[in-house]
Formats: sequence, C-alpha cells, structure tokens
Amino acid sequence: MIFKQVSKVNTQYDVIVPCRKGQLEHLQQFITIKDPDFNGEFSTVQMLYGAEGNRVYLLGLGEEKDAVKVDEAFRKLSFDHKKYWKAPVQVVTADLSEAELQKAIIGLEMSAYEIGTFKSKKEETKAITFEMVSDKDITATLQEAQAIAETINRIKTLVDAPANQKTPEFLGQWAEDSAKASDYKCTVLHEKELKAQGFHAVMAVGQGSVNPPVVIVTEYMPKKDSAVDIGLVGKGITFDTGGLSIKPSTNLHYMKSDMGGAAVVLGVVELVAKLKLNVNIVGVVASAENAVDSNSYRPGDVIDSYSGKTIEIIDTDAEGRLVLADGLSYIIKAFQPKQVIDLATLTGSVVQTLGYTAAGMFTNNTEMSQGLSKIGFDTNERVWPLPLFADYEADLHSDIADLRNYSGKPVAGAITAAKFLEAFTDGHKAWVHLDIAGVSFGDSPYSKMKSASGYGVQLITNYIKEFAGN
Repeated sequence: MIFKQVSKVNTQYDVIVPCRKGQLEHLQQFITIKDPDFNGEFSTVQMLYGAEGNRVYLLGLGEEKDAVKVDEAFRKLSFDHKKYWKAPVQVVTADLSEAELQKAIIGLEMSAYEIGTFKSKKEETKAITFEMVSDKDITATLQEAQAIAETINRIKTLVDAPANQKTPEFLGQWAEDSAKASDYKCTVLHEKELKAQGFHAVMAVGQGSVNPPVVIVTEYMPKKDSAVDIGLVGKGITFDTGGLSIKPSTNLHYMKSDMGGAAVVLGVVELVAKLKLNVNIVGVVASAENAVDSNSYRPGDVIDSYSGKTIEIIDTDAEGRLVLADGLSYIIKAFQPKQVIDLATLTGSVVQTLGYTAAGMFTNNTEMSQGLSKIGFDTNERVWPLPLFADYEADLHSDIADLRNYSGKPVAGAITAAKFLEAFTDGHKAWVHLDIAGVSFGDSPYSKMKSASGYGVQLITNYIKEFAGN
C-alpha cells in the first residue's frame, strides 16, 4: 500500500467516509441522496455513487466503545473491495482522532496481507494508493502506522509459513536479514555454541529433529553505556509433534504456529529499531523443532538447563517451557534487563480459561500488570491476569530432580506452566509471562483455514513506547 496526504477531496476518485453511529450530518457533501439508509453501526458499509460517478463508501465506526477496533473496520472494507480499486482511494480523516487515524492506516495496510505465499498460481496484486484527506500534517502518523502494519504482516507470514520451510535456522536467517535492514545487532547461537554455553533444555527439545536448534539474540541499544531496559523472550518451536508424548493427528498441521511468541519478539525488536525509540531492548528467541526420532528425549528423563537446575521430564509435549527456561535464564544472567517479558503459545489450558479473546498474563509486578492491561484494551490486544500463588509450586515437585516440567493434573495447566517459568527467573522483580496460545493463531474472516492474527506486536511496542516516554 502507498499512503499520501492531500488537503482536499477529489470527487473524481473513490472515497471512504468514516461515520460514527447516529452522526451522519457530514455525509451530504459526498452523496446525492438525502436518506442513505445507513446509521453508522460498527463495520457496516454502504456503497453509493457520488455526483461524478465515483464510489462513496460510508464506513460505520459504531459507538465510542468501538474505537479500539477501528483498524478492523478499515481492514475489512479494504479486503472486501480492493479488487475494484484502480485510481487512488481517498479517506476522509477530519473526524478521526490521531489514535483512530493510526488504526485506520494499520487496518488498510493489513488488508494487503496475502496468505497464499506457496500457491503455484497467484492472483495478480497491485499496490493501492490511499490519499488521506487532512488539513493537518499527519506525515509522522502515516509513517509510523505503516511501519507497524508492515511488521505485523511480516510476522504473520512467519507464523503461517510451513515447518519444512520455517526451520530454527530459517528463523535465525530471518533475524539476521532484519538486523541488517533495520540497523540492530543479531547473533545466532548454533548447535556448537548452545552446547558450549549450556543451553541444555533447548538442546534436549531439539535433539530428535534433523533441523538443529538455535538461540537468536537481537539487540537494539541506542543508549550507549546504559543498562538494558526491557528483555523479551519468545518461544520458537517451529513445529510441535508433542515429541514421544505425541499429539493427536487432528489439527496437528497447525503446530507450525507454535513459534508465535518468537515471531512477536522478532517483530517488536525490528519495529522498535525502525521507529528509533530511545530504549535499550534485547530479544531472545529459543528455537527448536520438537520431533519424534530414536534420539528424542523421553518422559522420565532428567535434563540439565542453562540455570543449572535439573528437570524431570514428565511430558515431552510440555517442551515450550523448557526452551523458555533457558531463554529466561540466559537473558537475565547475560543482560540484567530492568524488565523481562516472555511470550509463548504455551498451553491449551489458557484457551480453556480465556478462549480466543485475551492472553493470559502472569506477574507479581503490579505496575507492569496495570500498564499492559491498559495498553491491551487500548490496542484491542487484551491480556487478563491469572495468579502465581505459591500453592501451585507443589505441582512441580520431583523426587529425583529439582522440579518436573508438568504436573500431570487436568487443572490449572497455564498456571503451573507459568510457575515452572518463574523458577528460572532468578527472583526477578519485574517479569511478565504472556500465554498467547488463544490469540496468536485461529479462525479469521480473511482466510478459510486458521491463520496468524498478528497479536502482540502493537501491545508490546506500545508498552515499550510508554516505557521510553517515562
């Protein structure tokens, strides 16, 4: 998509006119009929013709409570109608706040996402030019919003990619290419380095795959000689069979999405670098393929970890917490970040708890919890707090190791997973775990099969922006 600013509406072009519910007085300058049979309900569209024969799209923005979803309204309009657009399309922005304008641009850009990357015959696509009509200088908003949406589309492409293409090494190469393009540092630790440095849990999860594991370390450090402000850790399981505790075949093909947390971390570091935020960020992605092989780790095994703690393996399908354990221990020991946030498509339990509406948030840091909650509602990438009570620690007791990786109980699965991770944070006072299993990948009006949502990029980037501002 191409975005430009213009000062006046050109009635030769198609135009999108956003309308709040019940506030339609401004429509008469764009349409030729008095009663358009339209009341501005959220994401409703009425297409009429203007005096010059141009199309006029009345787009409903709904009520005040719908403001956080403005991007969805613009995205759906563009997705449904872009095949008809040839000349520039104008967007009337006079009644949009700056936040709504940003969301509008994000929605329009996200409508350009093409999921059929691997089709042999692809529909011909063209870049659509949007002329944003405003008498104020909105250049900075246009640029930032487009950068956000382009990054979201990039991580969606990653999550939707098949596992035979998207190996751990592929993720490492993606990060290296991104670092070169956006001017930040990337180091990929391969098998020899992982073994030498003691990433035992990552190695254990990946040892059954022909595709070796990697740990990706990305650093954006504009404040020289200063501490790391925020450390991000992402689960990068590029395919999850469940290991020897093998998953059922139903929906197994969707386990290509089990690196959704890693995609967010990679995308956020890239975006923060593009936006040149004055904050020091480190992202760590612990990536492996959890495969079934004669060399796979087994239930009943005891493995080491980067932290030095030993882990009894009860279930090899509880592998995400193992790679995150090494990632958390490493980032805290090597970089001492002021705050740590990890993201992972970690448990089905969080989906049973919160459905597909919000991510599970685990932290004992009230300030971080409140900040992420507010930003989550503002961006419509919501989080909801769940407990880290000490009572749950007994579920991780092991007779033969320091702790076990799975409680074996059919209750509180997301909580005991978070408690497991907490054991590898070295008592860090500003750590948040986000279980994004229900919101990273799922049903969508833009694809017939389940697909990536892009969740997390705006949530974490806006949190970092607020941190930088404070």
